[in-house]
Parts: sequence; structure tokens; C-alpha cells
Amino acid sequence: MRPSKRHNKSSRARSLADLWRRVKKHPLARIGPGVITGAADDDPSGIATYSQAGAQFGLDMLWTMPLAYPLMSAIQSLCAQIGRVTGKGLAANIKAAFPPIVLKAVVFLLLLANTLNIAADVSAMGEVAELVSGLDRHAMTAFFVVLTLLLQIFVPYHRYVFLLKWLTLSLLAYAAVLFTVHVPWSEVALRTVWPKLKLDFSTAAVVVGVFGTTISPYLFFWQASEEVEDMHAKRAGALLRNAAAAPAELRRIRWDTWSGMLYSDVTAYFIILATAVTLHVSGITDIQTAAQAAGALRPVAGDFAFLLFAIRIIGVG
Repeated sequence: MRPSKRHNKSSRARSLADLWRRVKKHPLARIGPGVITGAADDDPSGIATYSQAGAQFGLDMLWTMPLAYPLMSAIQSLCAQIGRVTGKGLAANIKAAFPPIVLKAVVFLLLLANTLNIAADVSAMGEVAELVSGLDRHAMTAFFVVLTLLLQIFVPYHRYVFLLKWLTLSLLAYAAVLFTVHVPWSEVALRTVWPKLKLDFSTAAVVVGVFGTTISPYLFFWQASEEVEDMHAKRAGALLRNAAAAPAELRRIRWDTWSGMLYSDVTAYFIILATAVTLHVSGITDIQTAAQAAGALRPVAGDFAFLLFAIRIIGVG
């Protein structure tokens, strides 16, 4: 006898439920806000800054990443601990500890910075999508904006954050780019610890830009808020009211944050390196946007390197 349609639907439902349970047990499902925040640090506007550093100065800006790593990890770990211990984000903690004018000033600056940063990111995503698909950049930008808003509004946090965790894998595309081009690894190691730089205005501007995009204020708020969201999703209480859970949670935060920031820092290092051994070597030293970096990479390193670079920009954006 042939199985009924109802039986087939029931079987498919059980198979999907079983698949979802296996996916949730994957090691990637257990990583926390640190990795997502680290990946978000390498956003399209950050990619433009790192690309400019590599294109303009070659291997001589690689030193910034090892130096930035402990700085960014320490501040992000502190913000994560504030969120998990108090059960409130940074804004709520500022409101409780400072006069209202301080909170209003901080939130206004954060709103301004986030608006400009998001505009730059979705614009870069639209430009890169146009390079890859040939569709109009403005239409693609509008598509990404609407898609992101719908996901945030209608998809529950625990599912949305799981999607974000998988999208962090797009960072690996920059490591893959290095396999498509020649890299003088001995010189890379030397320049990382002993760069050749002129101490002038252009050098200072790029160094400030690199550290500014690596240690970004909006990430402080994001890290604390992600910990609070994660706490609510697990139906756990703030550590102020549950001291017994503090040792394990604080260890988890330290591991998650320092590993997430390492992932971010190594990726930024690879972006600088990739543009240094391709664009800088070819005499392309003026890069203003992430899309421009991706487009400039195509004639220098080939279509495959271009696609890896471009897809990663859209994924992390």
C-alpha cells in the first residue's frame, strides 16, 4: 500500500524537527555574542578602512592588528560582563549611574554614529551586489534594508541570532583570498613586527582610522545588549541576583569575547594583507569604499578572489 499524504507530511515534519535539533547541537550554535560582535566589527565600512590601509601602505600597517587585539578584547569583555551581571544594557546602566544629560548626550551620539554607519554599510552592500549581479545598486540597497528590518521584526531572537552565527563564517572568505595570490610570508612576518613608516599626517590618519573602526563605540552597546538578550533567551537571571552562576558565566564571557575578537582581528589582518599583496603591489593606493576595493581586486587577483571578497562584504553586512 502507498503511504498516505498525511503520513508523508508527518514524516517530513519529524525529519525537519530532527535536523533542527542536530543543528542546534552544532558547536557553532553554542558560541555567544562575542563572535557575532567580532564579526560585526569587520563591517563594510571597516573593510573600506582596512583596504585603504593595505592599498596605501602595503604590509606596513599589519602591526596595528596585533596591537589592537588586547585593547578591543578587554573593552568588549568589560561591556559583556556589565550586561550579564546587571541584566541591563549600557544605556540603562548609564541612566542609573549618571545625570539624565549624560545619557541623552551618549544616546544622541550613538544614534548619529549608528545612522551614518548603517547608511555606509547598506550602501556598500548595494554597490557590491551590483558588481556581482548587475542589478541596480539603489534597488539592491533598498532590498537589503527591507530584508534586514523584516528579519529583526518578525524572526524571534533565538532564531535570528543563530542565523547571524552562521553568517560569521563569511569572514573566512578573506583567508581564502590569500590562497589565490602570491604572499611573501617571510616579509609579512617581518613587517608585522618591524614596519617601515614615515611619521606624517597621512600615516597618522590611517592609524587613527584603523583603531577607530576596530574599537568602535557602537560595539560596546551591542555587546552588552547581546548578553542581555542571550540571558533572556535562556531564561536566566542577572548575576547580581544569581551569584552561584557567576564563575561559569564569567568564564564563558571571557572565552567567548576574547575568541570572538581574535576572529575579528585576524580577519582584519587578512584584509590588510590581501589588499597589500594585490592592490598596493599593482599601484592601486586610493580606495574609498569596500565596493571599490572589491572591484579593484578583480583585474589584479582574478574573478574568484573578487567573488570571495564581494560575497563576504554582503554576508557580514
